[in-house]
Amino acid sequence: MKGLFFFFSPFSLMFLYLLCISFTAETEAGLRNGDGVYIVYMGSASSAANAYRAQILINTMFKRRANDIVHTYKHGFTGFAARLSAEEAKVIAKKTGVVSVFPDPNYQLHTTHSWDFLKYQTAVKIDSSPPSSPEAGSYDSIIGILDTGIWPESESFNDKDMGPIPSRWKGTCMEAKDFNSSNCNRKIIGARFYKSPDDDSEYFTTRDVIGHGTHTSSTAAGSAVENASYYGVASGTAKGGSPNARIAMYKVCNPGGCAGSSILAAFDDAIADGVDVLSLSLGAPSYAHIELNTDPIAIGAFHAVEQGILVVCSAGNDGPNGGTVVNTAPWIMTVAANTIDRDLESDVVLGGSKVIKGEGIHFGNVSKSPVYPLIHGKSAKSADASEGSARTCDYGSLDQEKVKGKIVLCENVDGSSYASSARDEVKSKGGIGCIFVDDRTRAVASAYGTFPTTVIDSKEAAEIFSYVNSTKDPVATILPTVTVEKFTPAPSVAYFSSRGPSSITRSILKPDITAPGVAILAAWTGKDTSISLEGKPPSQFNVISGTSMAAPHVTAVASLIKSLHPTWSPSAIRSAIMTTATQTNNDKGLITTETGATATPYDTGSGELSTTASMQPGLVYETTAVDYLNFLCYYGYNISTIKTISKSVPANFTCPADSKLELISTVNYPSIGISGFKGSENKTVSRTVTNVGGDGVAVYTVSVETPAGFSIQVTPEKLQFTKDGEKLTYQVTVSAADDSLKKDVFGALTWSNAKYKVRSPIVISSETSTTN
Repeated sequence: MKGLFFFFSPFSLMFLYLLCISFTAETEAGLRNGDGVYIVYMGSASSAANAYRAQILINTMFKRRANDIVHTYKHGFTGFAARLSAEEAKVIAKKTGVVSVFPDPNYQLHTTHSWDFLKYQTAVKIDSSPPSSPEAGSYDSIIGILDTGIWPESESFNDKDMGPIPSRWKGTCMEAKDFNSSNCNRKIIGARFYKSPDDDSEYFTTRDVIGHGTHTSSTAAGSAVENASYYGVASGTAKGGSPNARIAMYKVCNPGGCAGSSILAAFDDAIADGVDVLSLSLGAPSYAHIELNTDPIAIGAFHAVEQGILVVCSAGNDGPNGGTVVNTAPWIMTVAANTIDRDLESDVVLGGSKVIKGEGIHFGNVSKSPVYPLIHGKSAKSADASEGSARTCDYGSLDQEKVKGKIVLCENVDGSSYASSARDEVKSKGGIGCIFVDDRTRAVASAYGTFPTTVIDSKEAAEIFSYVNSTKDPVATILPTVTVEKFTPAPSVAYFSSRGPSSITRSILKPDITAPGVAILAAWTGKDTSISLEGKPPSQFNVISGTSMAAPHVTAVASLIKSLHPTWSPSAIRSAIMTTATQTNNDKGLITTETGATATPYDTGSGELSTTASMQPGLVYETTAVDYLNFLCYYGYNISTIKTISKSVPANFTCPADSKLELISTVNYPSIGISGFKGSENKTVSRTVTNVGGDGVAVYTVSVETPAGFSIQVTPEKLQFTKDGEKLTYQVTVSAADDSLKKDVFGALTWSNAKYKVRSPIVISSETSTTN
C-alpha cells in the first residue's frame, strides 16, 4: 500500500513468517486442477495488522501460482478471492484475523412511466430541470450501480447542461475493445468491469450486452428523453428520478450471473471512488438463507455504510410466498415492487362482441373481429400428452392439426407455467394466438413479439369457458396492445415481489419500502435483436418488470435527499424515505396484494415510496454504528470478531451481557419489530428520533394503530423539541389479552404535528427468525 508504513515487533514478524511457512506446507498437497474460487474475508481495512496478514497470505498464493488470485480487497475492507481447494480453504479459515472463508457464490439479477405515477400519488414534479433549492445545487450526488454494465450511447445518458465532474470523484473509466474513455462524460463519470473466474473475454468491458444495467441506470439517473416508447407502447418522456445525478457503473454481472467475488471488488472500489449511494438489483436465491459473514452483499454494504454510503438493494422476485425476501441485513435498504397506474392491455373479443380484459404487449396483425376458432388446450392435446400438460400448453403437448389457425386457451394449472412458454407451443403448432389464464401475472405486462398473446385472470377466464362450453363453434380475436393511463387501483403489490419476514430476524422488518417495479419503460442496449420486431431496428427502450426496477426508484430519491441534505447519514436518508411512505392507492383505499387482500408490512414494508414528503421528513431515526455493533452482538458474534470486522468500535464498547436475538428489537430502526413475544409478559423497546424539521421548536403527538387483542402504550405521548438536531427518546410497550400468538400481527405509530407525519409500522411475532 503506497505511502503507508507498518511497524511490527520481531516477535510479530516471526509469527507471520511461521504463518506463511505453515500455510505453504499445509496447502502444497491440496494443489490440483479444478480448484474452486473462495472469498477470504478479513474484516476492516483500517487495521494495519489485518492488511499485513492479508498481504502475507496473498504473497504466498502468488509464489505458488500467480493467477490463483482473482481479486484483492483493500479500500473499505480487507481480504481476497482466490482459487483454492476445499482443504486449503479450511486451513486459511483457521488463521488469525480471518473472519470467514466461503465459496464464491453466483447471484442473479432481480428482473423478469413510473415517475409520473409517483408524481400523481405524491403531488411532486420530477423532471429534467435542475433542483430549485440552492442547497441541492451545491452538492452533486454520485450513484454507484452494480449491474450488467451500461450502453453509453443511449440518449438517456447525455450530459447536456451538466456541470464539471465533482472534484471529490476518485474513480476511473476503464477502457476495453468496445469501450473507451470518451464513452464516459459528465453523466457517466465512472466505468469499471470485473473479470469473474469463469468469464469469457467478450465480457471484459463495461459495455452492457444484456440491457439490465442500462435500464436500472436510466431509471435512477437518466436524462429526460421525449417520445420514448417500446415500438409505440408505453410512450412518453423517459427520465430518471434523479436526472442531475452522476452515474458510476460497476459491471459485476454477465449472462451467467453475478460473481460474489466481483461484487465485493466493486464495493471496495466504490468506497474508494467516492460514491454517495449504491444500488444493487441482484441477490441470492431466497432458499439459500446465506449467513451475514458469507454474503458478499451484506459484507460490502456494511463497510460502505461505515463510510457514509447508503446501499439500496432489491428484495428479490421469489414472491408471493412469505419468508422469501433477500438482502435483509439491517444496514441495507430493501425494496419490494408494486404496480403503477398504467396498464398495457390486450383484450379478447368473443363472438357476440363480448370483451374480456387482458394484459400483454404484442404487435400481432390479426383481425379485430372475432373470426378465429377458439379451442381449449386440453381439447387440442397430442396423442402422447397428458391432459394436464395440454391444459398448460406445455412443450410438445398440442396436436398441430387441432391447433392450426386457431386461438388456444391455456392455463397455469400448477403455478409453474408461463405465458411465454404457452405462446411458443401454440405458435409452433400453427396457432393464431394464445390466451393464458394466470392470476399471478395478470397485472404484469410481458412482451410477446408479433404473436398475439394476452394474459387473463381466472374470473375473466370463467366467462370464456362458459362461452366455449355453450357455443358450437366458438370464435375470438386478440386485440393489439393499448396503453391505459390512470388505471385503478394502483399501486398493488407485484405478485413476484419477495415477502417478509426476513430469514435473519423478525426483529427487523423487511422489506423496508415498496416502489414501482412493473412494466417500467427505460433505456436499453442499442443492438438487442432479441426484443426487436421483424423488419424494425432494435428498440432503444424496453419495458420490463422486477424488484430490479423498483430499487433504482428508491436510489433516485435517496440521491435527491443527499443533494438536499449532504451531511445526512445513510440511516437518516433511509428513515426519511421509510417514515414518509404512503399506505393508500389511487382509489383512496389501502394498498392491496395481487389477490386483492390488504397488504401487510411483510408485503410493502413501510409503504410505497413518496417523492415529496421524504425530502423534508420532520424527524429521522439515526441507526448509529453502535446500533449495528449491538446487532452483531445480539446475532451471536463475539467482541473479538466484531473488532476485526468494524472500524467503528469505540474503545470502551462491549457486547451486552444478555445478548440474544430478541434484543435486536432495540436497534434504533425506523420500523419496529418485536419478536419472541409471549403474551404473558409485556415487551418494551425504545426509539430515538432527531428533529430535522428546520423550525427549531416543534411538538409532535403520537397516534397508534393497535392490532385487535393487543395494547400498545407509547411513553411519552408528546415529544417537545427546542432546537433542530435535538434527539428525544420514547418507549413502546406491547401487551396482549391472550397468552398465545398464533400469527404475526401488525400495527403502527405516527408522530405528527401540523406540518409533518412520521410513521413507523409495528410487527409483533412469537418467533425470532424465519428459519428457526
